[in-house]
Amino acid sequence: MTLEQYSESGAHFAFTDRWGGVSAVPYEELNLGGAVGDDPAAVRANRAAAAKALGIAPDRVVWMNQVHGRDVAVVDGPWGPDREEIPAVDAVVTARRGLALAVLTADCTPVLLADPVAGIAGAAHAGRPGLVAGVVGAAVEAMVSLGADPARMVARTGPAVCGRCYEVPAEMRAAVAEVVPAAYAETSWGTPAVDVVAGVHAQLAEAGVADIERSPFCTLESRDHFSYRRDRMTGRLAGYVWLD
Repeated sequence: MTLEQYSESGAHFAFTDRWGGVSAVPYEELNLGGAVGDDPAAVRANRAAAAKALGIAPDRVVWMNQVHGRDVAVVDGPWGPDREEIPAVDAVVTARRGLALAVLTADCTPVLLADPVAGIAGAAHAGRPGLVAGVVGAAVEAMVSLGADPARMVARTGPAVCGRCYEVPAEMRAAVAEVVPAAYAETSWGTPAVDVVAGVHAQLAEAGVADIERSPFCTLESRDHFSYRRDRMTGRLAGYVWLD
């Protein structure tokens, strides 16, 4: 298991790759998604292994029921054991130190946020629809409502499909760029594309977040990461953020 990990003044960020778990083909190996058809026991084992590698307790991780929207949940603990209790949201924020927030992706952009001074953390799932809907700004606003300051926030975006690979129809590119101009892109082979990561970073900057870094990995190009656009039936990566 290889983890991209960062620490900033008591804020911790991590992104998984696909290796080091127990899931079978086509989810091999470290699938952390519970709604993609994988064996639930394998997913539980993978989540436990990832948490152990990060030094966090598996039962102190908050997962989302992601739906490509902009709704945000404020949480102070994990959901109950019944999956139906998990609300349909694409961002979670917390003022509870030691509580890890997780976001699942397989091409979409995982966005991790923290204000270490205020003790506020957030995680958002930004695919193309969520980017246009404004989930990034909604997550920042929810953190501010808890006492965070965008000027103090640290933002990290994880492995995601890059603008050189995310081919879309020209009409779709135009519609996205009308809302988020920075997302306008062209593939490496010269066709219309959307750069969700660039759009996310532009929205973070517009919200007042200055400390922003991105993962170097494109999920479609990297065989070490899950990619829905490449493989369709596949697992999910996870990004985690928590505060000491």
